Amino acid sequence: MSAIVKRPFGQNYAFVVAGVIFLSLLAAAGLRAAPGVLMLPLQSSLGWDRTTISLGAAIGIFLYGLAGPFAAALMQTFGLKRTLVCALLLMSISTALSSMMTAPWQFITLWGVLSGIGSGAVALVMGATIVNRWFVSNRGLMMGLFSASTATGTLIFLPGFAALAAWGGWQAVVLTIAAITALLIPIVLLLVPESPKAAGLLPYGATGAEPQQPATTGNPFANAIRALVEASRTRTFWYLFATFFVCGFTTNGLVGTHMIAFCGDMGIAEVQAASMLAMMGIFDLVGTTASGWLTDRVDPRKLLFVYYGLRGLSLIYLPFSDFSVWSLSIFVVFYGLDWIATVPPTVRLANEAFGDRKAPVVFGWIAAGHQLGAASAAFLAGWLRTEQGNYFDAFMIAGATGVVAALLALMIARPGRGAVVEGAA
Repeated sequence: MSAIVKRPFGQNYAFVVAGVIFLSLLAAAGLRAAPGVLMLPLQSSLGWDRTTISLGAAIGIFLYGLAGPFAAALMQTFGLKRTLVCALLLMSISTALSSMMTAPWQFITLWGVLSGIGSGAVALVMGATIVNRWFVSNRGLMMGLFSASTATGTLIFLPGFAALAAWGGWQAVVLTIAAITALLIPIVLLLVPESPKAAGLLPYGATGAEPQQPATTGNPFANAIRALVEASRTRTFWYLFATFFVCGFTTNGLVGTHMIAFCGDMGIAEVQAASMLAMMGIFDLVGTTASGWLTDRVDPRKLLFVYYGLRGLSLIYLPFSDFSVWSLSIFVVFYGLDWIATVPPTVRLANEAFGDRKAPVVFGWIAAGHQLGAASAAFLAGWLRTEQGNYFDAFMIAGATGVVAALLALMIARPGRGAVVEGAA
């Protein structure tokens, strides 16, 4: 065994680890959002239509989610640090190679398949694993911060990416992303221990009296499938899967991928539209962090009801607005605060239902539902735009799904405080 490397700050070192993971999630989400900026430049430079570009984006979004449960299982057997470093390396190489692409199949392979798998290992399941491993108290708050980083990364880089594309073409965007993900690798190697125990520490808020979770052994892929089979026997899993499908359908699938192009249809410049999305990301940082704080104190089902209901209504409102500065500002504030505030209450409900040991892998499958919804919206909206010449139906459909998800959230069963049921044994 390797010697334990003592880390400074005691239990507070958990926040150093959380900071590095926050940056990694930010970078992965920024990569996943880049096709929204690349859509118009690729269409102009290479002559690809929006359906083709949307297909590549949809495959990447889908694999971003599908890789999650396998990545969570891999972290438990192969190691969290190794999984994270390999994922960052795959993201960097695939995006760097894409600077030389000339055909749609290359975009689909590099941005859809390879970067989708890499970024999927650095996603919400990574945040859930870190929270369960490094924190005993303030879990809702920390999950809120990690969730905010994924949504903020999806949005806040967009003005910079749009400016880069305007200055140096789409190649400048992909090379910048490759460099950012590569720079994170030595930071992870230096600052992120495998676990608190490996650093000679206790998790933040732990007293030492908490029961230790047994180590996970066996084939990580078999473990991931086994977790899905067990969880799928419960209604809680399917309600959480369905609502999170809607979460992805209404956020990075539709708005994250097509909002800039939608604004372009309405005569709004690309950089201006990207700046609006970045402002949405800033409001999301506030809203999702607040959601994490509320999740520690309020029934998470009621929070989901409010979040999905408001999101659905805001999407229905947008196509009827006049796209003025005032109307778009209203949308940016309300939608931004609600962008991915659903994650902390969803993680809490998964932890309550499936237990701390299984919850990260089960949440990985729930998050796969999120990305399946996002991929569906990314492709559907692109196809509807090509066929009908507008995004009206896409936003109406998404708004309706938000209202349905709000009602489904109230149907989720919740065990007594501290109880673990439905496959936690």
